[in-house]
Amino acid sequence: MNLFFLLFPVLGYLFGSLPFSIWITRFVKGVDVRDSGSGHATTTNTIRQAGFGWGALVLILDIAKGFIPTYLAVSRDEIPTYIVVLTATLAVVGHCWTLFAQFRGGMGLATTGGAFLAVNPLAFLISLGLLILMVLVIRHSARASVFTGILVAPVLWLFNVRDISFWVALGAGIVIAVRFLVDWNRKYRELWLDRKRT
Repeated sequence: MNLFFLLFPVLGYLFGSLPFSIWITRFVKGVDVRDSGSGHATTTNTIRQAGFGWGALVLILDIAKGFIPTYLAVSRDEIPTYIVVLTATLAVVGHCWTLFAQFRGGMGLATTGGAFLAVNPLAFLISLGLLILMVLVIRHSARASVFTGILVAPVLWLFNVRDISFWVALGAGIVIAVRFLVDWNRKYRELWLDRKRT
């Protein structure tokens, strides 16, 4: 194997580790975004503390963290599939357990979305639809995300999406499911459901 290929997974982790929500909220409000809401470095916590505009910027940047390294890997024909999958998965790992913020990062959904956009936009749309469906049915975002992480690869298979995005879904889906387990029993105000859990 060409050792040069291993630079792409490393790049994925480093890109994923860029804690934009922490940096932006600290710059705008002088606070740590992880000190409120779910306690994670996420778009929703950025919105809570810095407003929708800054939250939208964080969302775009978090998507880019998954898109850029994955796109760089997938655009090189000579790179094996497993290297692309590792790159995408480690970008999500980096977002969740960031090297630059005491390994306390976000939850990985936006970064996973960016990786999907790089390999197959249809996979992105299917996974987003699955997440929305799970949130509407389960009415708890963390539990819905766990089930989405578990189900996204089988759902892509059922939709006959069996290219590299299936393997990205398998790798990143496991990371998402594991990451959201920490909030399985969390009771806090859901930003998009606008209600308190009981």
